[in-house]
Amino acid sequence: MSGLPSSYTPGQTYSLTWSAGSPSTGQGGFNLDASSGTWSNLGNRVQLSSGELTHSSDLQRSWTADWTAPSTGSGNVNFNLAVLYANSNSGTSGDNWATNSWAVPETIVQNTPPVASNVYVGTSASSGAITQAYYDQDIFAYYDYDDDDGDTESNSQLRWTKDGVNVPQRNDFSNVPSSYTSIGEVWTMSVTPYDGDDFGSTVSASNSVEIIDYDTDGDGYGDQSDAFPNDPNEYLDSDSDGVGDNADAFPNDSTETVDTDSDGVGDNADAFPSDPNESSDSDNDGVGDNADAFPNDSTETVDTDSDGVGDNADDFPNDPNETIDTDDDGVGDNADAFPTDAGETVDTDGDGVGDNGDWAPSNPNESKDSDGDGVGDNADAFPNDATETLDSDADGVGDNGDWAPNDANETQDSDDDGVGDNADAFPSNANETMDSDNDNVGDNADAFPFDSNETVDTDGDGVGDNGDWAPNDGDENSDSDGDGVGDNADVFPNNAAETLDSDADGVGDNSDVFPNNASETLDSDLDGVGDNADAFPNNANETLDSDGNGVGDNAQLIAENLAAEKAAEDKARQQMIMVVSIVVVLVVASLGAVVFLRKRGNDGFNVPEKDFSSQVLPSLDKPVQQTYQQPVVEQTVVSEPTVLRQWTDEAGYTWRAMDDGSNYWWTGSEWQRSD
Repeated sequence: MSGLPSSYTPGQTYSLTWSAGSPSTGQGGFNLDASSGTWSNLGNRVQLSSGELTHSSDLQRSWTADWTAPSTGSGNVNFNLAVLYANSNSGTSGDNWATNSWAVPETIVQNTPPVASNVYVGTSASSGAITQAYYDQDIFAYYDYDDDDGDTESNSQLRWTKDGVNVPQRNDFSNVPSSYTSIGEVWTMSVTPYDGDDFGSTVSASNSVEIIDYDTDGDGYGDQSDAFPNDPNEYLDSDSDGVGDNADAFPNDSTETVDTDSDGVGDNADAFPSDPNESSDSDNDGVGDNADAFPNDSTETVDTDSDGVGDNADDFPNDPNETIDTDDDGVGDNADAFPTDAGETVDTDGDGVGDNGDWAPSNPNESKDSDGDGVGDNADAFPNDATETLDSDADGVGDNGDWAPNDANETQDSDDDGVGDNADAFPSNANETMDSDNDNVGDNADAFPFDSNETVDTDGDGVGDNGDWAPNDGDENSDSDGDGVGDNADVFPNNAAETLDSDADGVGDNSDVFPNNASETLDSDLDGVGDNADAFPNNANETLDSDGNGVGDNAQLIAENLAAEKAAEDKARQQMIMVVSIVVVLVVASLGAVVFLRKRGNDGFNVPEKDFSSQVLPSLDKPVQQTYQQPVVEQTVVSEPTVLRQWTDEAGYTWRAMDDGSNYWWTGSEWQRSD
């Protein structure tokens, strides 16, 4: 095979020729396979079948085709060729075939990175790098691309920065539209070339572009910031009044632009725009504030005497000491001691009362003598009483009429007892002056001068009649329990139910069941025996317990009798049981004998026959009379109880206490047991 390279260059096309050997004429065929790459430009009688080349006719022994190498990195490509050639003798003699294979390696080519140069930023209208662009212009990236390997540029990286900060929105774009820029910004860019295999070095633009404004009037200020873009003499209007700062006399005051009289006040605000000495007329009186003595008073402009009061309002326009004559007496208020009193102008003694009306015009302490007693009202303790002038004790009563002129607490002694009425408890009673206990009885007449509840002690027992239970009995004064017996005579002074204790046992006779027996006071069971002596104080049937077993003698006797009766009954019952048992045994034995005898006769014994025809059998309707001994029960003789005590109660019933502990009461016809 010819045309096959020793190594292939990726993507390159090679023209191949192969044959079946000499002679070149005759019949032949082949099969050629390549492990990679593509076939094209197939020669005469060559066809592609299932990715392999083969002959389409056996009329030749030489063939051609073009093979294009695969892409970079495909590695070795294996070629396999098989050929067959024949001599056309209609037999196999002289025919032959052969095979061959080739491994063609890939040619490794070292890539050279691309290079960017002549990098700059410009506009579509510029022919090179620029430093400024108007705000409405787009800016573009320009550079030259070069690759020693001849590789074409593929997706080189472009990076834009604004004021030194990357703008990622414009990455890999070759331009920046004006919509992205603003006046005053500075833009630049850099490029990193790429050939599809390697990136070259990053190269920054040789220039930066400032975004600027147009300057129509050429005053150095862009139209966007120039308040007057068509006026080279103006660019600012600080107060936005439409007049540039250079021409505006008041560049920061939108209400003023002109100051005709150069007084620092704009014509609009200057009441006198042509008078540099005046600018305001605060009171609108037509006189400027500087010339107006009263710039805020439209009724005044002049103050001749410079007293601060305008001539129009000044009663004394030429006298700086006076301005008003309130009472119209011809004397100014400042000189007039009584400026509102036309009848007075002088106060010689300075007491506030004009000389014309002053009783003592030269005495500053006095001006009136109301009662005409020759003593001025201020010195007169009683200025309206001509009979009094002094009150030595200051008690409101003049010395002439005061019983005690030097005692402020007293002025009268009505009963002439030498004690003033205020200090005298009885000012109209010459015999009494004090009532120490305030009971309205003088101490001299009061038996108890310090006890407001008592004044009299009729029985002289030291207890006042009001507090004395027996005011006429010197031995008694209290009845604490209110039982009508004085405490001294009452054995029980705090118990209204008792007054006597005959047996001195500490229990009153009314409560004491045994009032004359100091050993007894109660009879709880009403059996006539006191609780102390009664072994059973709550049981009217018992009073004694002779054997001290806790059971009363009466109850014990009854218990013993009942026990004896029960013992007798038990004994009789035992005897009856014994008799019945004997009878039962006898009956059983008799029955057994009869059964035995009958059985014996049936067994062949000769038993003499009895003739019962003449005998009368006992009637079966009558029971057999059985006789047994009746047990003898010992009878206990119970003696009748005797009377221990008899009494009649408060209801009129008569009672008896018996020695067996029982109680009986008389019904009117018989004694009936109560329990």
